[in-house]
Amino acid sequence: MQQRTGIIGGTSLFDTKLISECREEELNTRYGHVYLLVGSGFVFIPRHGRHRNIPPHRINHRAHIMAFKELGIDRIIGVTSVGSLKETIKPGTLLVPHDYISLCNVPTFFDDELVHITPRLAEDLRLELIEAAKSLDIPVIERGVYFQSVGPRLETKAEVRFIKDYADVVGMSMGAEATLAAELGIRYANLSSVDNYAHGILTEELDYHEIVEAASKIRAKVEQVLLRVIYGRQATGEL
Repeated sequence: MQQRTGIIGGTSLFDTKLISECREEELNTRYGHVYLLVGSGFVFIPRHGRHRNIPPHRINHRAHIMAFKELGIDRIIGVTSVGSLKETIKPGTLLVPHDYISLCNVPTFFDDELVHITPRLAEDLRLELIEAAKSLDIPVIERGVYFQSVGPRLETKAEVRFIKDYADVVGMSMGAEATLAAELGIRYANLSSVDNYAHGILTEELDYHEIVEAASKIRAKVEQVLLRVIYGRQATGEL
């Protein structure tokens, strides 16, 4: 039986063929309201909402992950835009993290009971993403540590100097999603689009609009990988 896949991503996925024929639905969970798009074999939750205007620090991660649980989703692919902390990890590439660091404002479902989970990424789903990219001749970095910072601002140069010895890319959402998915027993893996160098890695100043533009350029590669994972080898770049 084909697995139902949950996909959670940013604004760049809105304009892809992947969700062009999805139907809109809404779901109320105990943690809040969720807008989602239902396709054949997958459910997509736009991380920043229907109108693409929810900033990173106001994303309702608990509602999103609980919605997947209530819909019977057994695996989640988080698609994220990240900044590179290494000169060798160039913008325009894809990276599948094998671990993450998230030390601040980590959400949990366990507000009223003492539970300690061991967070992890689903290795089998990670390998599916890697193999999908390889089968499409799309270059992919197979390992990397994702550092979750606290948005909405970008990181300072001092912060980047501090974290670059411990992580490879930096973003604002994966750690929260992966932890919550682990709490609910849902397999979670991440496909990161490297869209810029983090602040201070190079001499150029960062500009948010340039980051968004860079994400749109790699969008087709992300879409092809997702289609291959969801539908198998019958999915091609032309779908």
